[in-house]
Amino acid sequence: MTNSKSYPMGGRSKRNKEQIMESKYNHQAKRVDFVSVKLVKEKSFLYKQRTVTDPRAAYELIKDMLESEDREKLIACFLNTKNQPVAINIVSIGSLNSSIIHPREIFKVAVLSNAASIILYHNHPSGDPTPSTEDFSATERIKECGELMGIDLLDHIIVGSDSYHSMRAKGEI
Repeated sequence: MTNSKSYPMGGRSKRNKEQIMESKYNHQAKRVDFVSVKLVKEKSFLYKQRTVTDPRAAYELIKDMLESEDREKLIACFLNTKNQPVAINIVSIGSLNSSIIHPREIFKVAVLSNAASIILYHNHPSGDPTPSTEDFSATERIKECGELMGIDLLDHIIVGSDSYHSMRAKGEI
């Protein structure tokens, strides 16, 4: 019996051997993707003061973005070593009375922005900027994560109706 196909490499083609090896080890193998990570600038605005020197200046930077919102928004401002804002990110948009605060989402942008420090902001649509128990525990968690990464949490500012609460100014950070 003769066969017109040639079988180099011990009777099997190279392609067949690769297929057999792939199927044989397929249960153990996993494809791993090469990726790149990019920070995309969506828009910008002028900040005349250039540096954030105190809680009032920090509030003034962001108040127009939060005061009239009907749902809670968490915003992070990323600063360089001179306390100059380099990036602002809307981390999450929540519901009437809650917003998700997860360190991973905050520090992902902080690292990509080469931030030395962070100021967190969120609004209370009720208009009362008094922090909740959840606000305090989330702030502590973010602060601890920042300490591990070498990125300081300068303040967490809660924005209400024409008012704000600075956790730094109140000694709560």
